[in-house]
This record gives sequence, C-alpha cells and structure tokens, in this order.
Amino acid sequence: MQERHSNRERYFEEQARTTERYYIPYIRRFVRAIPDEVLEVGCGEGGNLMPFARMGCRVTGVDMAAPRVEQAKTFFAERGQEGTFIAADIFQLKELERKFSLILVHDVIEHIGDKERFLRGLRRYLAPDGVIFIAFPAWQMPFGGHQQIARGKASRLPFIHLLPAGLYARLLRRLGEGEATVRELLEIKETRCPIELFRSVVRRASYRIVDQQLYFINPHYEVKFGLKPRKLNGLIASIPYARNFFSTSCFYIIRPLTIGNPFAVG
Repeated sequence: MQERHSNRERYFEEQARTTERYYIPYIRRFVRAIPDEVLEVGCGEGGNLMPFARMGCRVTGVDMAAPRVEQAKTFFAERGQEGTFIAADIFQLKELERKFSLILVHDVIEHIGDKERFLRGLRRYLAPDGVIFIAFPAWQMPFGGHQQIARGKASRLPFIHLLPAGLYARLLRRLGEGEATVRELLEIKETRCPIELFRSVVRRASYRIVDQQLYFINPHYEVKFGLKPRKLNGLIASIPYARNFFSTSCFYIIRPLTIGNPFAVG
C-alpha cells in the first residue's frame, strides 16, 4: 500500500492540489459561472471539495464511510473552511433536498454495480442549470483494478487485475494479501468501468456527454509521482476498446437530455 493511502491528510492535500490545478480548469471550460452549490458523491476526506470552498462555493460531501466523513469535517475545520459532510448512502438521504449546480463523481463510478440506476438517481440532486463531472480510470489500464491499495508486492504489479477472477484471487493470496483486500479487489473487478461501458450507461440513463478527455498520464500523477500530465493521443483515443489500455484517467462532463442548461457549452 502506498503511504498516501494510510496518511489521509497527505491524501487530502494531494486531492486538493489536483482539483485546483486540473479538475476546476477543465470544468470551467464548460460551465461559465462559478457553481454556487457543489455536491461530491463519494467525497472521502473532502480534498476535492476544498478548492471549491475556497472559491466561495457552498460544498456538500456524501460518503458511506463514516471515518472518512469525520476526517473531512476535521480537515475543513482546521483550515477554516465550511462544508457539510454526511455519512450515508446518498439515495437513502431524507435531509438532502437541495439542488446542485455541479456534482462531482471522482473515482467512484468504477465501484458501483448498477451504474445506470446510480446516474438516474443523481438527477434528483441536479439543478436545472447543472452538470456532472465524472472521472475514473479505464478498467484495462495498468492499475485499473486499484491494486495500488494492496499492502504488498501486488500494489506494484500492472495488469494483474485482468487475470480471470479465480487466478487473480489466488495470486493476491500468494503475494500475502489478506482476505479483506482480496474481497475488495474482486469487487472492483466485478464493478469495473471500461470506457465503452460508461458511454453506453450514460446513453441509457438519458444523459448527454458534453465532453470527454482521456489522459495517458493522469493529472493526479503530477502530485503523486512528479509526472507531467499528458492527454491521450487523439487517434488512440478514437479507437474503442484499445484506448482503455492507455487511459489512466477519463474525464467527462455530462448533463441530462431533458434539462436545459444555459451555463454549459456544447
């Protein structure tokens, strides 16, 4: 396991820097006004929301992991910023009845089984002028199985998540991974998100893709590894299935087909 996955404050700060440098500039290409209300689903410690809070946005984070939500509250309080953080399944919330100009779904969609139901459910929280920013690693990329969360050698082995499930599980155990980690990685394998699957789900859920940007070098790798972000070559990005092996991060702006959006372009 990489240190940043155990040092949550470091992870929080890294998320905040990447959001400020890359996510917000990307989003603002398609949203003309600074969003007044921002919701993040699967917010973790809230690092992605910190730059929005500093911009004066009213931010709300929802996550099913209560310890992460408590850390988000602490980190925001320590930095003198306001934010609302709720530990719950977003679709079982009763108190969250507001509408949001921007919804963030970062490194979450690949963990969800029924992706179409999830996207349809988000419309309940989206303002008429709102958009959704979604980012995820393509499944077939070297570490698309999130094996970096493993505690041993498996965290450094690319493409092992593409093995058949039984063989993958045996290899993880052979490399010393505990049963909890093995189960988590197998669940990610089950709920994986190739680009073609995501685009199909977006259509079935009655959304429109406003923009797609695929990265050969994930922008977050700059703060993690000192690597300069690099967009995927346009020709490779246009080849279905093959592009998954080269896309370490996939950025999307989507909005519902049936909602007008005077703030979004395209």
